[in-house]
Amino acid sequence: MTKKALIVGASGIIGSATADVLHNDGWKVWGLARKPSQQGNAVPVPADLLDSAGLVNALAGLDPTHVFISSWLRQPTEAENIRVNSAMVRNLLDALRPVGSVRHVALVTGLKHYLGPFEAYGKGALPQTPFREEQGRLDVDNFYYAQEDEVFAAAEKDGFNWSIHRPHTVVGKAVGNAMNMGTTLAVYATICKETGRPFRFPGVAAQWDSLTDMTDARLLGRHMLWASTTSDATNKDFNVVNGDVFRWSWMWTRIAKWFGIEPIAFDGQIRPLQEQMANDSEIWRDIAGRYELVESDLSRLTSPWHTDADLGRPIEVLTDMSRSRKLGFLDYQATDDAFFDLFERLRFDRIIP
Repeated sequence: MTKKALIVGASGIIGSATADVLHNDGWKVWGLARKPSQQGNAVPVPADLLDSAGLVNALAGLDPTHVFISSWLRQPTEAENIRVNSAMVRNLLDALRPVGSVRHVALVTGLKHYLGPFEAYGKGALPQTPFREEQGRLDVDNFYYAQEDEVFAAAEKDGFNWSIHRPHTVVGKAVGNAMNMGTTLAVYATICKETGRPFRFPGVAAQWDSLTDMTDARLLGRHMLWASTTSDATNKDFNVVNGDVFRWSWMWTRIAKWFGIEPIAFDGQIRPLQEQMANDSEIWRDIAGRYELVESDLSRLTSPWHTDADLGRPIEVLTDMSRSRKLGFLDYQATDDAFFDLFERLRFDRIIP
């Protein structure tokens, strides 16, 4: 059987990396996004997941065997997150139903499954770390749960298999992405280097001192390929991280060294990136002009709010990968190298100088 993938959110960090993984494995790949890129290894499919009629038209003639969902829209409240993001999944699977070609659906969510939504992030009774899949759901509304329920309901109706993938903070390359710590830190470090500003950690003591982990987008793509083609992995939820652990007190120094700047040790004062970078739009425009960079709009490269949320968590966040390891997924990625690989790609593509 020819493997045909529909990647939903194909222009994002996860979707673009997954397209590369599947293409290199010999798959036919379609990439659905509101504004899909004309580059990369996926045939672009422009569509709005909230426009059910338009979605049906956009997917006409497509017969994917596997669907990889890595798309969401941030809303002002969790109630709206649930309404909008569950509708996106429901509309997609409804539109694919008449063809009957889908054999597996992979849904990407994240560690807010264990930490709670942004409105209740890291608050209340949380499971112990490292987070394990059997810890289940929190007793709180969460759009991740709503998305999962849409997949489960469609799987029961249509007879396909599913997998749920929960990465920690994802390192990868995408412009215009709403959650992009790697590029955000690269741009912040560049501004510090160009202006002589101190390279200050924007988070809290718990993140500076505690052990943590992250997820390389390429490893996540390989994990979804594995789970969608391994019989023992079907109909299971998985944590997905690189396999190493680190403290930000160490990683901050590593990142600073790559950019040739001095790291400033955390002194107990919280300095969110949203405040540090609040007036940097013109500074970046000037840097982009001097170095002839391809993107001069700071807002398309950075997501300070999301980096602040990750680095501002008051608890240790560590993830267990035993379920995947026991079933045979043994891939590993050193997180500092994931950052360095990203920085090299950003430099090669003239996104940073």
